[in-house]
Amino acid sequence: MTSHRERLEETAPSTASPATAAPRRSISGIGRVLVVVYGILALGATGRSFVQIAERFDEAPLAYSLSALAAVVYIVATLALVRSGSGWYRIAWATISFELLGVLTIGTLSILEPQLFPEATVWSYFGAGYLFIPLVLPPLGMWWLARHRPTRDLTGTTA
Repeated sequence: MTSHRERLEETAPSTASPATAAPRRSISGIGRVLVVVYGILALGATGRSFVQIAERFDEAPLAYSLSALAAVVYIVATLALVRSGSGWYRIAWATISFELLGVLTIGTLSILEPQLFPEATVWSYFGAGYLFIPLVLPPLGMWWLARHRPTRDLTGTTA
């Protein structure tokens, strides 16, 4: 026998339709740390690139554009880590993989061909300006994603 409250909850209209609701992943432990660090990097890289592009873009357009690209990657990665579902899971993998490729490529080029980067980017020297967090974060994020694949419920949808 159901209580009056349970019947009201069953028949009460939802405040958000499935199409407009943004599902979130329940994150704890190292996953929460990842989200916080990615969020901080997103803010830092966004602020850095905005100031660089607004004030002195002509001095180092490649470096400043790469900082803006890093900011976009960090924003998307942060969103993808907190959202649930297989689509967001794939986006998280794609952005974090791209981030690792960027850190390794830009880091290597900034050492071998420093003239390409008269000013530092977020990923220059493997993220040295950010305490090498850009170098450590992608493998940690990939490890976490591999251990937290979306699960399928009985209806076949992913959560």
